[in-house]
Amino acid sequence: MSEEDDKPVDDQALADEWAAALEEQGPEDEIDPDAIMSAELENFEQPAAPSFESAPGSPNMDVILDIPVTLSMEVGSTAITIRNLLQLNQGSVIELDRLAGEPLDVLVNGTLIAHGEVVVVNEKFGIRLTDVISPQERIKKLA
Repeated sequence: MSEEDDKPVDDQALADEWAAALEEQGPEDEIDPDAIMSAELENFEQPAAPSFESAPGSPNMDVILDIPVTLSMEVGSTAITIRNLLQLNQGSVIELDRLAGEPLDVLVNGTLIAHGEVVVVNEKFGIRLTDVISPQERIKKLA
């Protein structure tokens, strides 16, 4: 350690040094925070927003193609009271609002996109789409 580090700091002497330095500071040395902010804002460049178009007029679908969505099939639905819901047990039958043989609804994130029928493929259930709703029709339903 140097001898300077061994000396106790004299708070009054340090305060006097700062006061003398501030008195020596002239108006040309003063810092104007507003001027600094103005200069920074003039030089600031807004980051470019992600582009969803690869060429004018053609959307760049690669940006959204890997976004996961939930696909579900709805056989039908019904409304029941909480009392009846609590009374359900194994073997209970619930009547749905759909007739047997009617197409199922295919929903993506809760939005109807198609109708289809149940099929069995390799011992697993599947659905064969019988009617796909156009994007224009889906947009109309949102309005």
